[in-house]
Amino acid sequence: MTLLSVRKVYQGIADRRQMFRMFDRHAQRPDRFQDDASALYGGEWFEISEAEHDCMFEILPPLWMRGEMFALREFLTDRITSIFYALNIDGRLRYFHGYCDLLDKGSPERMRDAIVERETRPVRAMTREERLEHIWSSTHDDYRGYAGERWPERDRSRRTVMFYGGRHGTTLKLLDELTDDEIAAKLPVHLRYLPEAIAA
Repeated sequence: MTLLSVRKVYQGIADRRQMFRMFDRHAQRPDRFQDDASALYGGEWFEISEAEHDCMFEILPPLWMRGEMFALREFLTDRITSIFYALNIDGRLRYFHGYCDLLDKGSPERMRDAIVERETRPVRAMTREERLEHIWSSTHDDYRGYAGERWPERDRSRRTVMFYGGRHGTTLKLLDELTDDEIAAKLPVHLRYLPEAIAA
């Protein structure tokens, strides 16, 4: 699976249930306990509410605090941990969660800069990759997964989602091969007609 280095994985503000689901949104991946998932999680970010930000701050003493950000003491992998941000964007305080590789010097600051750049776009827009990541994040675990042994070898371990094709019935499709019409059908109505953003 090819992923961008820093990527928004959910549109809108995640509530507490959604936030905890997205903390491990790759839980179904093959070889979960044998592989290093640093590249899979590193760079993912999404918006949360102030209440969720404050709740996470109070769970454990932070590993460190720097101005508008703090790091969780517990690591997801050997290198990746949660960074929580309180950022002033367009005159309004907003809150975000991201996964950073702390062995990569400056990654929390680069993520902060990427979030600010992404969220200050003059027009609400989504890239194709953001649309696919939102579909993955918002699809229930029972309706998403990874291509297994029944798939051609070249497709194994790629992400899949269930797709309802009307009179053609429900089929399992590779996430990154959904057509534009299929993507629109899987998105909530308020996100279907946003303009296409040029990927940075």
